[in-house]
Amino acid sequence: MTRKTVLLGMSGGVDSSVAAALLVQQGYDVHGVTLQVWEHEDESTAASKKWQERGCCKIGIAKHVAQLLHISHEVVDTRQTFRTAVIDDFLRGYTAGTTPNPCVRCNERVKIHSLIALATERQFDFAATGHYARLRDTRGFTTLSRPVDHRKDQTYFLYRLQRQWLPQLLFPLGTLHKSDVWKQAEAMGLPADELKESQEICFVSQGDYRTFIAKEAPDANKPGLFVDEAGRPLGQHDGIAFYTPGQRRGLGIATGHRLYVQQVQPATNTVLLGTDESLHTQECMIGDLNLFDPTILSGEVHVDVKVRYATPPTPAILTPLSPLTLRVQFHRPQRALSPGQSAVFYRGDDVLGGGIIQPF
Repeated sequence: MTRKTVLLGMSGGVDSSVAAALLVQQGYDVHGVTLQVWEHEDESTAASKKWQERGCCKIGIAKHVAQLLHISHEVVDTRQTFRTAVIDDFLRGYTAGTTPNPCVRCNERVKIHSLIALATERQFDFAATGHYARLRDTRGFTTLSRPVDHRKDQTYFLYRLQRQWLPQLLFPLGTLHKSDVWKQAEAMGLPADELKESQEICFVSQGDYRTFIAKEAPDANKPGLFVDEAGRPLGQHDGIAFYTPGQRRGLGIATGHRLYVQQVQPATNTVLLGTDESLHTQECMIGDLNLFDPTILSGEVHVDVKVRYATPPTPAILTPLSPLTLRVQFHRPQRALSPGQSAVFYRGDDVLGGGIIQPF
């Protein structure tokens, strides 16, 4: 009997390494591919660098795991695509006063997009990654669903996948807890010190994202005014790209009480400051939709909505305003909603779709 073939994305981290082992154990014919998305990591410089100073893809470890499992492995250079589709998008978003999520865009436009394209071109049966997510057959079609380990749920980063990709994908870690994955990695003899969790923003390897923006987009250093809710000037900011709703640190404003960024206003190059209470919002508009369940556009629907990766889903009502826009009304006001962030819709563990929070 011919074994099913799988093209597996291998970053060199613990999750994709264990995913490779599981697929081999399950009898698949596995071919590993590392998509090089950011820095060129040669062995001479990699050995001298701490994990926190590297990009997200550890080519050397991916090769080691492939050799350990007796599977083939190759490196595919996707740096130009990553630069255009993720980094340039990230810089455009922040300089325009929004807060984009590069990990969401990377999966949509680079990582899983590239894996699916390669798997289709080379006639592999499946493409796979080490994401914590599940795929279920529901009413005759494939549904993206949260993993068994909700603490590691990565469906927030996957909601922009094209619906037609889902039947071709495998997520081997979806039924495991992270503790089980670490045990498997230890049993494989993998170097624990090198398999720590990767950074959320892989290309911001030193400093923070503001340092990265200042270096990559020097035109972002465009001073303007901090203003209060009555429009009164409070001081000068460094450029709207360096501020995001909810931010308190680094404002350099002394008023005798705590102030937070409420809104970034690109039209006037101002940053609105206010109290913590003013940060809470009952509703927002969602555009740039990607829906797995198109019936969401047929009328008002009750769902759970996740507005950040690290926060749990919260009950809300979705109301379609057009084929391209939804209004979200939260049961409880949400703090520091930021245009450019993703809002992902759930029913139970199933992902219904999501979109991008629009400017207020």
